Amino acid sequence: MKKVMYWLMGEKAGRTIVGTWNWLWGMPVESGGKVAVAIAEESLQSMQESVQKLAQAVAMQEGSYKTAKNKYESKVKELGTLEQQANIAQRGGNPEAARMAMTKAIQTEQILPKLEEMVKQAETSVNASKDKLNRERMKLETYKADMQNMKDMSEVNEALAMIAKVNNEFDIGSAKSDFEKAKSAVERRNLQTGALAEISENPAEKLQAEIERMTVDDEVSRRLQMLSESSLEKLPE
Repeated sequence: MKKVMYWLMGEKAGRTIVGTWNWLWGMPVESGGKVAVAIAEESLQSMQESVQKLAQAVAMQEGSYKTAKNKYESKVKELGTLEQQANIAQRGGNPEAARMAMTKAIQTEQILPKLEEMVKQAETSVNASKDKLNRERMKLETYKADMQNMKDMSEVNEALAMIAKVNNEFDIGSAKSDFEKAKSAVERRNLQTGALAEISENPAEKLQAEIERMTVDDEVSRRLQMLSESSLEKLPE
């Protein structure tokens, strides 16, 4: 499925879609490295676009509200004007004009409560939309901060991975272990050889050799003594 999506959408877009699916289903996003950061960046971009669209919609909504409010206020003024016209016409002895102006005033007066209610509803909706826009903007700023932290963490992870790679490549632990094993083997061999030499030696032969060595030493000492005495006798008086 992943390969098909990459082929259809391209690798970058495919990774984003697959990563989004994985996130929705509670699965990890790929390996959690640079791909996860890229998906987060694209998601943040989508959120920014959504907030911008919401801001535009709120602006249009507020424009409509202001139009409705202006229309209501103009109707209120119109009512006052019609009542004034009716009063002037009546005082001027023009009952037909007075009745006409008063009829329009009554019609305007009847529609004003409905217009006022609609304006209040529009104001409530606009205020709610503004509050939502402010909340979404605050969330977006939080996500931006999280995005920067995520980038920093990803860079640290990459650095740690590189350090670990270097340590593994130049680790002398294995060679050191082999050296210690060889050293131990040589020392064990030396001990074994010495033990074998001691075991293979005949105690009787060793004693005989020691006696013969002592005998030879005594004879050498005796002969040297004799030479010394002979030399003293030959010295002239």
